[in-house]
Amino acid sequence: MATLRLFASAREAAGCGSDTFAEKSVGGLLDAAIERYGTPFAEVLATCRVWLNGEEVGREETLCDSDEVAVLPPVSGGL
Repeated sequence: MATLRLFASAREAAGCGSDTFAEKSVGGLLDAAIERYGTPFAEVLATCRVWLNGEEVGREETLCDSDEVAVLPPVSGGL
């Protein structure tokens, strides 16, 4: 099973920082996460970048059991 790691507003929308999924593609995992966490998560996900094992990827990427998918919302900072 692949691990989904959630940060910042994605973590808040889902109500957890990580979870595991049996889906075989990044897109399948994200769809399953939307089903599990609902509309608030889907809305946040629309603004996020998705990384697989430290590299930005698209929904079509295949997953292996040891993979880690990270959902990274945009961040702002400043003085």
